[in-house]
Amino acid sequence: MKIHLLLFSIVMVLGLSSCLKDDYVDPTVQSQKDDAIIVKFLTDNNISAIKHSSGLYYQIIQSGSGNITYTVNTTVTSNYTGRLLSGQVFDKSTTQPLAFKLGQVIVGWQIGVPLIQKGGKIRLFIPSGYGYGPQGSGPIPPNSVLDFDIELVDVQ
Repeated sequence: MKIHLLLFSIVMVLGLSSCLKDDYVDPTVQSQKDDAIIVKFLTDNNISAIKHSSGLYYQIIQSGSGNITYTVNTTVTSNYTGRLLSGQVFDKSTTQPLAFKLGQVIVGWQIGVPLIQKGGKIRLFIPSGYGYGPQGSGPIPPNSVLDFDIELVDVQ
């Protein structure tokens, strides 16, 4: 009986392991790929952007005013457009700005939004690890670099 249980366990482990995706990419390798993709995009489109210590690239269009110290509980109200580097828009605010707690948005926003204040405008080039990563989300394919235009209407 024990041998049958052992054989069954081995078959199950082997069977389940064959279901694992072969397309796993080490996060460090993906980060390097994303950086090269962003640099090429910026160069090809003659965009001047600054590389943040996190690896995110940004372009401050307007710094805004105020001296808010951001936390995960800071509510940001914004107009925004999110695109893939192909130019395909995957999300945008419509007629009304949308409000979010900073801790409830992707890490790229958590890093980039605090670089400006109320009334500010920024463009973020977000590596996939700070966006939706290897799983993607809806129309966003896995490991996609994201391009956001964000205008901060209010910060509380």
